[in-house]
Order: sequence, then C-alpha cells, then structure tokens
Amino acid sequence: MKFRANLVMGGVLFAAVVVAGTFAPFLAHTDPVMDANLMNAEIPPGSEFWFGTDAQGRDIYSRVLHGARISLTVGIVSQLINTVIGVALGLSAGYWGGWWDDLVSGVTNMMLAIPSLIFALAIMAILTPGLTSLLIALGLTNWSYTCRLSRASTLSLKNQGYVQAAKVLGYSDIRIMVTQILPNILGPIIVIGTLGMGGAVLAEASLSFLGLGIRPPFPSWGSMLSDARDQITTAPWISVFPGLAIFVTVLGLNLLGDGLRDILDPQSRARRA
Repeated sequence: MKFRANLVMGGVLFAAVVVAGTFAPFLAHTDPVMDANLMNAEIPPGSEFWFGTDAQGRDIYSRVLHGARISLTVGIVSQLINTVIGVALGLSAGYWGGWWDDLVSGVTNMMLAIPSLIFALAIMAILTPGLTSLLIALGLTNWSYTCRLSRASTLSLKNQGYVQAAKVLGYSDIRIMVTQILPNILGPIIVIGTLGMGGAVLAEASLSFLGLGIRPPFPSWGSMLSDARDQITTAPWISVFPGLAIFVTVLGLNLLGDGLRDILDPQSRARRA
C-alpha cells in the first residue's frame, strides 16, 4: 500500500542519514576542518575524493557526513523543545479553559501569523551565532502547530467517561492530563514532530546559509552552500552534494511523517483510499 511505501522509504532515507551522522568519524576520509590543502582545491569527484574538494582543499564527502550530525542535532533537539512547549500549553489551555485558554490561544495565533523563519532570524540577530543559539531560536518558534493540535484534541477528550472517572477517583489536574489525555493524543503529535524535524533541518540550513547559524569552518550543509556560491559555475559539485544531503533528509522525514499519519489516523487513510 502507498502509506507503507512512504513509511518504508522515509524510514530508510532517514536511517541512512542517522547512520552517516552517527558514524561520521569512522566513515569520513579526512578531518572536515583541519585537513585543508590548497594544492587539492576544487578537485572534481573521483576515486580519491568521492565528492570532490572545496576551495580550501577539504574533502566534501567528509564534510557532508559531519554536517549530518549538526543537522540531526538541530532537527531532533529543536523539535523536542517545540513539542514540549506546544503540548504543555495546548493540554493546559484545553483542559483548564477560561482566561488561560484565551491567553494561550492569542499567543498561538500571533505565532502563526509570524513566519517562523523570520522569528528565528530576529532571535539569531540578538544571540551569538552558534549551535546553542540555533537550538534556542528554532526551539522557540515552531510550537504553535503542536499547541493548537494538543488543545483541540484535549477539548474533545476532557469530557470523556474515563477522564470523569479519574476526577471522581481524586486525580489531580496534572495527573489527568499526563496519564489520561496525553497518551490518547500522542499519535498526531508524533506526526507533527516528525514533519517538524524536516522543517527544522531546512531552517538550520537557511540560517547557516545567511551566516546566522553554524559558522565556518565547522561543516554545516547550509554554510557549505553559502561558501559554494562563488564556485557554482566553475565547481558545481561543491554545492550539489550538500544540497542533495538536505534534499534527502527532508524528503525522508516528510515521507516518514506522511506514512505515520496514515497509520495513526485511519480517517486520513480512508479519505485517500
């Protein structure tokens, strides 16, 4: 079936990126930062340098592998921060309602009105460029979708019989939200989180390309694309391979999220059928 094909293909692509990033020190031919030799500058792909070399004579293959570690770290950690913020706000707003619901809904609508990349640019302009700043910027800018989904799901579940039974048994509000409601809304949250990881990888590449993310000489796919702008006609391989790495990673995560959505949401699968 189509959703199984998406799930398998996305899982394979994402697993390949995870393996590449995890075992980059063992798979790479050279050090991605220190092994620079101008005598080997801009060598096309071949048997010695599989992906060619850049303007500083560094092996692009090694830099792409190590760049996967940065992209995966940013994608996973920033989306984890977004998920925690979004679920906490959405659950509490949907369950408690009242002024807290109005406040959270207003902030969420404001966040949805501002493109997350613009908001991240503003944060990065204040903070010092680097991995920690990048995680903070991307971790605080994309929680609104998770929040809205969590709130809507909580509103539909808080009056269910098992929730009322937990109240009768004397469960606290926090315990009810964590043990009774949260497990029943995890499916859509997992899907949103998987898709959000792809967006975070793309956002990291965009910020690094603009010079506000990971700074050279550390290997980041976005900064590699930025460095390759001047050689795009004379040495196109310098930009092709980091661009392909971004494409494969985002495609894998989107296919994985699409497959998970069809599995965890039978109504979505029925509509597509």
